[in-house]
Formats: sequence, structure tokens, C-alpha cells
Amino acid sequence: MDTATHFAMGFGLAGLAYLDPVVASTPSLAVAVMIGTVIGSQAPDLDGLVRLRGTAAYIRNHRGVSHSVPALFLWTGAIFVLIQAMMPQPHWLHLLGWIFLAVCLHVFVDLFNSYGTKGLYPFRDKWVALNAIFIFDPFIFAAHLVGFMLWAAGAHPGHVFLWIYVIIAGYYYWRIQVQRRTTELVRQRIGKAGTFTIIPTLSWTYWTFVAKTEQHWYVGEVISGDVVVLDTFSIKPENERIAAAKKSYKVQSFLAFTHHVHVETKERSFGYEVKWIDLRYRSRFQGKSHYMFVAVVYLNFDLTIRDSFVGWIHRGEEQLTKKLDSKRS
Repeated sequence: MDTATHFAMGFGLAGLAYLDPVVASTPSLAVAVMIGTVIGSQAPDLDGLVRLRGTAAYIRNHRGVSHSVPALFLWTGAIFVLIQAMMPQPHWLHLLGWIFLAVCLHVFVDLFNSYGTKGLYPFRDKWVALNAIFIFDPFIFAAHLVGFMLWAAGAHPGHVFLWIYVIIAGYYYWRIQVQRRTTELVRQRIGKAGTFTIIPTLSWTYWTFVAKTEQHWYVGEVISGDVVVLDTFSIKPENERIAAAKKSYKVQSFLAFTHHVHVETKERSFGYEVKWIDLRYRSRFQGKSHYMFVAVVYLNFDLTIRDSFVGWIHRGEEQLTKKLDSKRS
């Protein structure tokens, strides 16, 4: 989820903690729990600092081991030690438990969007993306805002957020069921065996999808139950240019993150261009299909790497050209 929603969930858990009689009757512990749940709701995303090492490192590591099973305990322990050092609590087990719940909730909800996490690592070294909830969901955020207003108006925060989280749990179940029905619609429309990835958007009635069959990739959208195929790509075997370009660390980071990838090669005046596009992130640019998340390698004619790029391109080929080798001829 987005940062704002994670913050809201941190404060929401602090309200829910008032169901714990010890927290409710100990003001200093309630404050410590609030600090712990708010920090815990953000902590796994501190891996965003890896962006300082470049886009490739960020893509490879964001929501990776920082969201893994061992990390749940490491984040919890670090936050607990920090809070105990600042404001020691005799009922420390209660503090520890609520911090742990906040960290776990962060990782859990991140599993449900299209970006996903390595939340099952080390038991499964793959990205898990359940594709049921958009990265920012207005309903979830609004539910928390209602809860905060009721809390401010004098309602018992524990009871308020207990009901809010029961409602949100039901909402998650509904979204999962809609996603499954939408997957079946796409499967019927394509009419071939394959893998089908249905991707949520901000709208409840609008989904995008990527389908892979033995010979093709299909990219499209589902609007109020109507399935439309927008782009089709033939799956071609790897050649020596692609193999040479895959030696780039940036490409390796890109391919470690996504499996919804189509690769294209073209000859250029300086050599060859090899481009991988993540089919999940399609937009329209100047009336044409444009895929925003890419990895591109420029090769010389002897197949040595001339330049490379990985990241987001929002304004088409001109933006990509500016980011790559200005010395090409």
C-alpha cells in the first residue's frame, strides 16, 4: 500500500490496542504503543533508502528481504529496543506484541497489490502479488478517516477500529472474489491455456490484465465485465543479442522483479537496441500504446554493452533517448 495508508493503519492499530485492558489503563503504555505501531507500519519500507544506490538496486531490493519472514522479527526487535530506551515500559510484552502486529500487517497488505513482496522468503524466493487491491484504495483509507473522526468525537477507539477492520476484512474477501471472476472472464475471452494476471486499478469496475499463452502475450482491460484485448505480442526464442544484453546488472535486476516481460530487438546505427517491457504498466502516449516500466541495453556491433537503463519512462522514446548514451552515432 501507499505510505499514507500505512500511516493510517499504524494509528488505527493504536486505537485497536485500547481493547487490551493493560494498554487502556496505562497512559504511558498507550503512547508507547502508538509510537510503536506507527513506526512499525512504516518500517519495512525503509528499504526505499536503497534508491541511493541507483534504480537497479532499488528495483531488486524494494519490498524484498525487508518484507521477509525474518525481517518481521528484526524490525519488531529494533523498534521495541528503541522505544524501551526512550520510555521504558514495565508491561513490555504488550508493547512488543502490538509492534509485531503492525509490522506483520504492513507486509500482509502489501501482498495484495500488483507490486507484491517477498513476504514468504526464505521459504519461497519469489515475489508474491495477489493483485486484488490497488496500491492506494480510497475505501480503506476513508474507513480509517471515519474511525479517526469517531475516536476524536469520543467513541471508544478499540470498538471503533475492531468494526472497521472487520469491515475491511470483508472488503478484501469481496475484492478477491471479484478478481477471481474477472480472471475467468479473461480466460474465456482468450480461449487458450495459459497464465492470467488480473491487475486492480483505482476503479472497482476497471481492471487490466496480462495473459501468456504458449505463443503470445495478450494485454488488455476489463470494463464492467467487458474484456478488451489491446495489444498482442508474439513470444520469440532468445537470440545472441538478447543473451548478451542480459549480462547487464540492470537487466538482471529488472528480470528478478517481474515475469510479465516482452523483449524486442532492433538494429541501430551504432549497433543494437534490446528492450524489455513490463506488460503490467501500459498507458497511452500520443495515441499509441506505451509501456512505462522498461529495461534497455544498447549493444555495439560486437555485442559488447554500450549503455543501459532501467526504470520508468512516462513520455515515450524521446525521454528514453535522453537517458541513454549521448555518444551513440
